[in-house]
Amino acid sequence: MTEPETAHRIMPVLTLLALLSIGAFAQSDPASPPPAPAAAAADKQAGEKSGEGSRAAHSDSSYVIGADDVLAINVWKEPEVSRSVPVRSDGKISLPLVGELMAGGQTPLQLEQEITKRLQNYISEPEVTVIVQDSKSQRINILGMVARPGSYLLTGSATVLDAIAMAGGFKDFAKQKSIYVLRANGDGTQKRISFNYKEVIKGKNPDQNVRLLPRDTVVVP
Repeated sequence: MTEPETAHRIMPVLTLLALLSIGAFAQSDPASPPPAPAAAAADKQAGEKSGEGSRAAHSDSSYVIGADDVLAINVWKEPEVSRSVPVRSDGKISLPLVGELMAGGQTPLQLEQEITKRLQNYISEPEVTVIVQDSKSQRINILGMVARPGSYLLTGSATVLDAIAMAGGFKDFAKQKSIYVLRANGDGTQKRISFNYKEVIKGKNPDQNVRLLPRDTVVVP
């Protein structure tokens, strides 16, 4: 047999062997399969549990609800009862099935418990969440010659110095010795509390640096 004839017969055999090798390699190292439906369901379930945890974390045991606050009240799986409600000037709110109840002076956690108690007559094991959606009662106003005048959320035991810092400090030509706080009295009148910044930062008359109350207005002439 001549050499060209031998090569002609061997070539188909080599081609077949190469194809078999490629097929075996593909079977031994398959591409990663797409996530199984069970795995996707597990991820979804984990996400739902995480959502439930964040839902429960909204209960606040320190914030005191006041007039003009807006509350988001959610009753689990009861959309007819769930809604956002403003706290009226008398401190009360109204809800379906619950009726009127006093929200002012309570924490969101206390209000949750009160709503839950009233709903038990209509709903089996109600789960209630109360979130302060817009805190308007626990705010102070800072006006005048400061960098960022406006309304600020009152946190902790903020003082007049804290308020000035929150507002970004003084503008040029601010009358730092003539600052005052306007505070509403129970009878509708206003009390004026003087604050001399120059004295306070030097340690003189520190009693001027009063702790601010909700709805106080700090004026920097």
